[in-house]
Amino acid sequence: MQNIYSKYFSEESLWKKIQKFSKTAGATVVYAVLLLFYVMKSKEVTVKTKVSIAAALGYFILPTDAIFDLTPLVGYTDDLGVLIFALSQVSSSITPEIRNKARTKLGEWFGEIDEDELQDLENKIF
Repeated sequence: MQNIYSKYFSEESLWKKIQKFSKTAGATVVYAVLLLFYVMKSKEVTVKTKVSIAAALGYFILPTDAIFDLTPLVGYTDDLGVLIFALSQVSSSITPEIRNKARTKLGEWFGEIDEDELQDLENKIF
């Protein structure tokens, strides 16, 4: 997966995708993306880990994936599966600071967020 999807990752394309589809994707998917993004930006993670994260984020960015992203309710299911898998692989690198950054950015974009929804995601990766 790394070689196929990492080439689709760039910060610019990630922010464009989130800006355009964040409400459709939902807070859980965007939170997963933000966690991965902030882990990737960490100086403590290896290049190999960064490439793995870039592949997962590249899959999210890529407009043609297993389930069409504009399909209501199920369109981001495959994306979330890939994101959760990547998060589980880097969970030891998700610091409280990274969680706070992701939650703060999520709050800026979504306003009030459902803490239970975010906790459900975290329970799947930790």
